[in-house]
Amino acid sequence: MTHQYELMVILNPEIDERQVGPNLDKFLKVITNDGGSIDNVDIWGKRRLAYEIQKKTEGIYAVVNFTATSAATQELDRQLKLSEQIMRTKVLRAEEAIAMIASEKQRADERAARKTAKAAKA
Repeated sequence: MTHQYELMVILNPEIDERQVGPNLDKFLKVITNDGGSIDNVDIWGKRRLAYEIQKKTEGIYAVVNFTATSAATQELDRQLKLSEQIMRTKVLRAEEAIAMIASEKQRADERAARKTAKAAKA
């Protein structure tokens, strides 16, 4: 059974940004060889990290949307974690990612409503 997934990867900032796509393609072959499909690869480029990882303050972010079996997804995650070029990975099922975004929006809306109510009282 296949599911839709979202993969967030933070790569070592010392990699040439033109090499990010080909480097990711090597790992994504696990998905395509298993019959899955790569729906979208979005390379965000170099960004400042929220906290230091491996004594680095920047990383190259990439987000990949794909459809695959859970076994292929686990193998992809395993291979990514073994690579020295990959600093962090996070794989989410698309439904989980959508639910997380919705709950964050709801919390932000509630915070804004409380702030507005507090301002109205003053």
